[in-house]
Amino acid sequence: MKTDITELESVASQIRGKLVEMSHYSRAAHLGSALSCVDILVTLYWNSLAIAPDNPAAPDRDRFILSKGHAAAALFATLAMKGFFPETLLDTFGQAGGLLEEHPGPGCAPGVEAATGSLGHGLPLGIGMALASRIQSIPYRVCVLMSDGECNEGSVWEGAMFAAGKRLHNLLAIIDFNKWQATGRSCEVMALEPLEQKWRSFGWEAYEINGHDIKVLLEIMNRFPSVSGKPVAIIAHTIKGKGVSFMEDDNNWHYRIPNAQEVVKAKGELGLL
Repeated sequence: MKTDITELESVASQIRGKLVEMSHYSRAAHLGSALSCVDILVTLYWNSLAIAPDNPAAPDRDRFILSKGHAAAALFATLAMKGFFPETLLDTFGQAGGLLEEHPGPGCAPGVEAATGSLGHGLPLGIGMALASRIQSIPYRVCVLMSDGECNEGSVWEGAMFAAGKRLHNLLAIIDFNKWQATGRSCEVMALEPLEQKWRSFGWEAYEINGHDIKVLLEIMNRFPSVSGKPVAIIAHTIKGKGVSFMEDDNNWHYRIPNAQEVVKAKGELGLL
């Protein structure tokens, strides 16, 4: 596992560059949402999750669920760079007949645990896996990465109550709080904040952090699983389109596709040219 912050930041930049290319060539949307969660994914896969690329179905592996399935490109690029499958497979993203669709399909590639994208489903799925760990006496951890807009769903809060009631200390929920949904600001669509206090009131440990600060992400993830016996929620404040100046905090990039000139400009900003 890598602990050099500069090296991890370099990996994150490489993944962001690949995401811009993938969106351009596949004509696939949700680039802004994919860019916002890259630092979280790099921290998880390079330092926190116990999942071996050469044995991704090991019974005692940690489980990762990308509940915000519209950011599938970010998960695919991360898995490829980590060695779960050849990076050349990324060239098939969003292509007819390809394995890598715009939302993760079941068993579409090594390291993908479940089909996701129907918002509000990933956390209940992760809760079931965390409970199965206890029932089967197999000590693994479960991490679910969610969107802030996903917290509009009642199934999230029903699941949160269940997880706290069962004291699933091996469960981690990370909310990618990039402040945007498809049609507007997240906190204008629904009254989400104060998210940290809400998760605490539902019986979870909760932390509010900068979701782009890899050093902070490393420190906070080292507290999981919790010694309190509670599930853990991380509210990660992020920027939609992070890493590319003309995409940052611009919700047009929820659906917009970069042209060839924008790909070059983005890669230049990311230090990849």
